Amino acid sequence: MRFLVMPAAAALVAASACTPANDWRELRPEGSGIVVMFPCKPDRHARTVTLAGRATRMEMLVCGVGGTTFGLSFADIDDPVAVSVAVDELRAAAAENIGATVVSQQEAQVPGMTPNARAVRLRLEGRRPDGTALREETAFFVRGLRVYQATILGPAIAADVQESFFAALRLTS
Repeated sequence: MRFLVMPAAAALVAASACTPANDWRELRPEGSGIVVMFPCKPDRHARTVTLAGRATRMEMLVCGVGGTTFGLSFADIDDPVAVSVAVDELRAAAAENIGATVVSQQEAQVPGMTPNARAVRLRLEGRRPDGTALREETAFFVRGLRVYQATILGPAIAADVQESFFAALRLTS
Protein backbone atom coordinates (compact mmCIF):
# COMPACT_ATOMS: atom_id res chain seq x y z
CA MET A 1 0.00 0.00 0.00
CA ARG A 2 2.95 2.32 0.68
CA PHE A 3 3.73 2.37 -3.04
CA LEU A 4 0.16 3.38 -3.84
CA VAL A 5 0.45 6.89 -2.48
CA MET A 6 4.23 7.41 -2.34
CA PRO A 7 4.32 8.98 -5.83
CA ALA A 8 1.48 11.26 -4.82
CA ALA A 9 3.25 12.21 -1.58
CA ALA A 10 6.47 12.89 -3.49
CA ALA A 11 4.54 15.12 -5.88
CA LEU A 12 3.00 16.93 -2.90
CA VAL A 13 6.39 17.60 -1.33
CA ALA A 14 7.97 18.65 -4.65
CA ALA A 15 5.12 21.02 -5.42
CA SER A 16 5.62 22.88 -2.15
CA ALA A 17 9.09 24.12 -3.10
CA CYS A 18 8.34 26.99 -5.50
CA THR A 19 4.95 28.58 -5.07
CA PRO A 20 3.88 32.19 -4.42
CA ALA A 21 2.33 33.36 -1.14
CA ASN A 22 -1.26 32.43 -0.26
CA ASP A 23 -3.66 33.49 -2.99
CA TRP A 24 -6.88 31.63 -2.15
CA ARG A 25 -8.94 30.71 -5.19
CA GLU A 26 -12.09 28.66 -5.62
CA LEU A 27 -11.77 25.85 -8.14
CA ARG A 28 -14.23 23.44 -9.73
CA PRO A 29 -11.82 20.95 -11.30
CA GLU A 30 -13.32 19.49 -14.46
CA GLY A 31 -14.82 16.05 -13.89
CA SER A 32 -14.25 16.15 -10.12
CA GLY A 33 -17.74 16.96 -8.86
CA ILE A 34 -16.28 19.17 -6.11
CA VAL A 35 -15.65 22.80 -5.27
CA VAL A 36 -12.38 23.41 -3.41
CA MET A 37 -10.29 26.40 -2.29
CA PHE A 38 -6.53 26.33 -2.81
CA PRO A 39 -4.09 29.01 -1.55
CA CYS A 40 -2.00 28.54 -4.70
CA LYS A 41 -2.48 27.37 -8.28
CA PRO A 42 -2.54 23.55 -8.23
CA ASP A 43 -1.02 21.26 -10.82
CA ARG A 44 -3.19 18.37 -11.99
CA HIS A 45 -1.83 14.85 -12.20
CA ALA A 46 -3.36 11.44 -12.89
CA ARG A 47 -2.03 7.96 -12.35
CA THR A 48 -3.26 4.43 -12.09
CA VAL A 49 -3.22 3.02 -8.56
CA THR A 50 -4.59 -0.11 -6.98
CA LEU A 51 -7.61 0.51 -4.76
CA ALA A 52 -9.76 -2.27 -3.35
CA GLY A 53 -7.83 -4.75 -5.48
CA ARG A 54 -8.55 -2.97 -8.77
CA ALA A 55 -6.50 -0.76 -11.07
CA THR A 56 -8.07 2.67 -10.64
CA ARG A 57 -7.37 6.05 -12.21
CA MET A 58 -6.70 8.62 -9.50
CA GLU A 59 -6.77 12.34 -10.24
CA MET A 60 -4.73 14.69 -8.03
CA LEU A 61 -4.54 18.46 -7.69
CA VAL A 62 -1.47 19.63 -5.77
CA CYS A 63 0.20 22.91 -4.86
CA GLY A 64 2.40 24.25 -2.12
CA VAL A 65 3.10 27.50 -0.36
CA GLY A 66 5.47 28.34 2.48
CA GLY A 67 6.55 24.74 3.03
CA THR A 68 2.96 23.50 3.25
CA THR A 69 1.41 21.32 0.57
CA PHE A 70 -2.28 21.16 -0.33
CA GLY A 71 -3.82 18.30 -2.26
CA LEU A 72 -7.09 16.87 -3.44
CA SER A 73 -7.33 13.36 -4.87
CA PHE A 74 -10.33 11.52 -6.22
CA ALA A 75 -11.01 8.19 -7.87
CA ASP A 76 -14.05 6.32 -9.14
CA ILE A 77 -14.61 2.85 -7.73
CA ASP A 78 -16.63 0.46 -9.90
CA ASP A 79 -18.14 -1.64 -7.08
CA PRO A 80 -20.29 -0.15 -4.29
CA VAL A 81 -18.96 -2.75 -1.83
CA ALA A 82 -15.37 -1.67 -2.57
CA VAL A 83 -15.91 2.03 -1.77
CA SER A 84 -15.36 1.65 1.99
CA VAL A 85 -12.37 -0.62 1.37
CA ALA A 86 -10.83 2.05 -0.88
CA VAL A 87 -11.33 4.72 1.81
CA ASP A 88 -9.68 2.46 4.40
CA GLU A 89 -6.71 1.88 2.07
CA LEU A 90 -6.28 5.61 1.44
CA ARG A 91 -6.37 6.30 5.19
CA ALA A 92 -3.77 3.62 5.90
CA ALA A 93 -1.49 4.87 3.12
CA ALA A 94 -1.69 8.48 4.34
CA ALA A 95 -0.48 7.47 7.79
CA GLU A 96 2.12 5.01 6.53
CA ASN A 97 3.69 7.50 4.11
CA ILE A 98 4.87 9.74 6.93
CA GLY A 99 5.18 7.08 9.65
CA ALA A 100 2.33 8.83 11.42
CA THR A 101 0.16 8.27 14.40
CA VAL A 102 -3.40 9.56 14.54
CA VAL A 103 -3.58 12.49 16.95
CA SER A 104 -7.27 13.26 16.46
CA GLN A 105 -10.18 11.91 14.49
CA GLN A 106 -13.64 13.24 13.76
CA GLU A 107 -16.44 12.56 11.32
CA ALA A 108 -15.89 14.15 7.92
CA GLN A 109 -18.60 16.62 7.00
CA VAL A 110 -18.61 17.80 3.42
CA PRO A 111 -21.84 19.21 1.96
CA GLY A 112 -23.23 16.85 -0.67
CA MET A 113 -21.27 13.78 0.45
CA THR A 114 -22.81 10.33 0.60
CA PRO A 115 -23.01 9.09 4.19
CA ASN A 116 -20.28 6.53 4.81
CA ALA A 117 -19.08 5.16 8.15
CA ARG A 118 -15.45 5.44 6.93
CA ALA A 119 -15.69 9.17 6.09
CA VAL A 120 -13.33 10.84 8.54
CA ARG A 121 -11.08 13.81 9.12
CA LEU A 122 -7.75 13.00 10.71
CA ARG A 123 -4.83 14.87 12.23
CA LEU A 124 -1.65 12.86 11.80
CA GLU A 125 1.83 13.49 13.15
CA GLY A 126 4.85 11.88 11.56
CA ARG A 127 8.31 12.59 10.19
CA ARG A 128 9.96 13.47 6.90
CA PRO A 129 12.72 11.14 5.68
CA ASP A 130 15.26 13.56 7.23
CA GLY A 131 13.58 13.16 10.64
CA THR A 132 11.92 16.57 10.89
CA ALA A 133 8.39 16.70 12.27
CA LEU A 134 5.52 16.66 9.81
CA ARG A 135 1.81 17.19 10.36
CA GLU A 136 -1.01 16.11 8.10
CA GLU A 137 -4.61 17.24 8.21
CA THR A 138 -6.63 15.04 5.90
CA ALA A 139 -10.25 14.21 5.16
CA PHE A 140 -11.63 11.14 3.40
CA PHE A 141 -15.17 11.19 2.06
CA VAL A 142 -17.42 9.72 -0.62
CA ARG A 143 -20.01 10.75 -3.18
CA GLY A 144 -21.66 7.75 -4.79
CA LEU A 145 -18.86 5.56 -6.15
CA ARG A 146 -16.23 8.31 -6.01
CA VAL A 147 -13.76 8.53 -3.11
CA TYR A 148 -12.00 11.77 -2.18
CA GLN A 149 -9.00 12.70 -0.07
CA ALA A 150 -8.29 16.35 0.82
CA THR A 151 -4.93 16.96 2.50
CA ILE A 152 -2.74 19.66 4.02
CA LEU A 153 0.82 18.55 4.77
CA GLY A 154 3.50 20.62 6.48
CA PRO A 155 5.60 21.22 9.57
CA ALA A 156 2.83 23.29 11.20
CA ILE A 157 -0.64 24.10 9.91
CA ALA A 158 -2.42 27.21 11.18
CA ALA A 159 -6.04 26.82 12.26
CA ASP A 160 -7.24 29.52 9.84
CA VAL A 161 -5.55 27.74 6.93
CA GLN A 162 -7.25 24.47 7.88
CA GLU A 163 -10.60 26.22 8.15
CA SER A 164 -10.21 27.94 4.78
CA PHE A 165 -9.31 24.70 3.02
CA PHE A 166 -11.69 22.18 4.62
CA ALA A 167 -14.73 24.44 5.15
CA ALA A 168 -14.75 25.36 1.46
CA LEU A 169 -15.12 21.74 0.27
CA ARG A 170 -18.51 20.97 -1.20
CA LEU A 171 -19.70 18.39 -3.65
CA THR A 172 -21.77 19.39 -6.66
CA SER A 173 -24.18 17.49 -8.83
